[in-house]
Amino acid sequence: MKKTVLGELEEMVLLVVAASTEDVYGVPVLEQLQQQTGRSFTISAIHTTLYRLEEKGFLTSSVGGATAERGGRSKRLFSLTTEGGRVLLEIQQMRTRLWEAIPQGKFQLLGL
Repeated sequence: MKKTVLGELEEMVLLVVAASTEDVYGVPVLEQLQQQTGRSFTISAIHTTLYRLEEKGFLTSSVGGATAERGGRSKRLFSLTTEGGRVLLEIQQMRTRLWEAIPQGKFQLLGL
């Protein structure tokens, strides 16, 4: 199977969607990313990333019902696919191997 490389924002967005207990739309993803990272993102960057992840097959989406709070507009709700879960597990395993390759005491030598 072909390996897929994700950019940092793609990985973080995929993790936020994976951590959600229900289908999620752009604004909660944005808020969670800002809360967890302390960084700011634009909603358009989040939407672009959500759609790109859907095109790659890592997310699926559906249109939710219209709400009065959104002026009668509906939300596009995203959820993790099996392929999205697989790629996240591969990334986690790769990162774990890289961290485990760092010699013990390396950070203490650097004063950390």
